Amino acid sequence: MNERKARTLVLALGNDLLGDDGVGLEAARRIAGQVDGSVDVMESGEAGLALLELLEGYERALLIDSIVTGRYPPGTVLEFSPNDFRQVIAPSPHYAGLPEVLEMARRLNLAFPQDIRILAMEVQNPYEFRIGFSEPVQEALPRLVQRALQILNAQTAPPQNAACVGTSNVT
Repeated sequence: MNERKARTLVLALGNDLLGDDGVGLEAARRIAGQVDGSVDVMESGEAGLALLELLEGYERALLIDSIVTGRYPPGTVLEFSPNDFRQVIAPSPHYAGLPEVLEMARRLNLAFPQDIRILAMEVQNPYEFRIGFSEPVQEALPRLVQRALQILNAQTAPPQNAACVGTSNVT
């Protein structure tokens, strides 16, 4: 088991060489200077079961990535929980999604985050080789960072006796 000093992980996924696909990485860089020692910020181009090692040992995790649903305009910030994704039959463990990673962690009895949130920004084309973001993604980047910081502040704040008010998962 990995012993971590920080209790919360921000894990940004993506690739800077694929334009909009790197939006999570840039968000993490902006977040890193605004959090304290209780939060680790990591960037990764990994996927599938490689995420096991990165997430192990944390109590909470916030994953930040790009997404293409075709249902929202580019620049839309979407929030998900692991339960929002269904398991799929992957051709290889390298292509395992978050539900499969969580199931593997459970089966291996790993110390894994019990509170996992996912922030994803709808992007135009995450497969185009280029540096920099499309205009809608660039303009929406501050909203992605702001929402991530709000989630982190709520995750790391001491519990209080206050009513919870639901928020939309699309901004």
